[in-house]
Amino acid sequence: MTYKEAEEYINRIQGFGSMLGLDSVRELCKRLGNPQEKLNFVHIAGTNGKGSVLAFVSTVLKAAGFRTGRFFSPAIFEYREGIQVNEHIMSRAAFCLYLEKIKTAADRMTADGLPHPTAFEIDTAMAFCYFLDQKCDIVVLESGLGGALDATNIIENTLAAVLTPISMDHVGYLGQSYQAIAENKAGIIKKGCTVISAPQHDAVSRVIKEKCRQSGCPLHWSRPEQARGIKYGNPLSLRDGLSSRQRFSYGPFKEIEITLAGKYQIDNAILALEVLEVLAQKGFPVKEPKLRKGLREATWPGRFQILDQKPLFIADGAHNEAAAATLAESLQLYFTNRKIIYIIGILRDKDYRKILELTYGYADQIITVTTPGSRGMGAYELAQEARSFHSSVTCADSLEEAVELAGLLAGKDGVIVAFGSLSYLGKLITIVKSG
Repeated sequence: MTYKEAEEYINRIQGFGSMLGLDSVRELCKRLGNPQEKLNFVHIAGTNGKGSVLAFVSTVLKAAGFRTGRFFSPAIFEYREGIQVNEHIMSRAAFCLYLEKIKTAADRMTADGLPHPTAFEIDTAMAFCYFLDQKCDIVVLESGLGGALDATNIIENTLAAVLTPISMDHVGYLGQSYQAIAENKAGIIKKGCTVISAPQHDAVSRVIKEKCRQSGCPLHWSRPEQARGIKYGNPLSLRDGLSSRQRFSYGPFKEIEITLAGKYQIDNAILALEVLEVLAQKGFPVKEPKLRKGLREATWPGRFQILDQKPLFIADGAHNEAAAATLAESLQLYFTNRKIIYIIGILRDKDYRKILELTYGYADQIITVTTPGSRGMGAYELAQEARSFHSSVTCADSLEEAVELAGLLAGKDGVIVAFGSLSYLGKLITIVKSG
């Protein structure tokens, strides 16, 4: 299978859509020898912050010398980037080799009258096979949609089940209440694991506590309110490339430094510290110098990512209500009295009106763009919605036009913030960096 043939195959099976449930992926992995049974996992579910917590934990484990796999979605730049070992993306040659193997198993399933696995199920199975062959000591695994019925949840060797903040998102799939969504995401909790959770809505906390009681799992909470000496990085006064260092002290650790920008990243780093403390008790100890190194070196594209300086250009994947609220907090913290230009692209099935309501007040001008795919929302339609909140709204015909116009409007001293769906941010980041 060539890489072009691999891409064509993936494009074709993506047309099968998504399907919650474990029967198909369980059958696929069984035919592949159940590679997931021979791996150790940190399993992460939640609404926001999953990728950043994954980045912190996996980078620290790598710094400590553990061979670390990580699996996440969606990819931003390259389809293969969601499968990594020690932060190296799966090569094209390996992708083709493993995909051909999994395609053979999937074709035999359909020949036996079973449904064809979805693209995400194939990605998940491929990751398990790759991580096993790469002799990973531990895998940091991000749940795709929900938890209980997500393809990643066929794993059994969960050392740590991690729950980032849970809020209302994907309500058509996961439920119409905090309790229903929490019950789905808490499905990653299994007997024998330790659960580490961020602070949660009261209804969510009750669900997590009950699930832990039923499963006999210890429960640890991160406590960001106990952070001391917080020094938020200032993206407007960059000194070391395109990073914005932030510092805080937590528990026994003093002056922890992270380079991921955004007020919320300190909370994510604190959750990661709690996870790493649990892993140390389960055979994955990390000496403090390596822990500090890993937290400092962790990066994650598309999360308050600083792309350029003049004007300051930031990309953020705030695509739901909770993420929009945290983005608004960061804008208020960093950019008081600065001219701010938005570039916004949002998927149609998101609560775009709530996202606009939470963020419009910080913008001097809003530029809307079209998001790709069947769930995408047109720039004109989004502009019409934005005009009910803001008087200065323009719809762009292309991402290139949006970037050029935003630069003209911001000038050298303004700030451009591109946010919304990750589905368009990868291309936008490429345009900005190539310019």
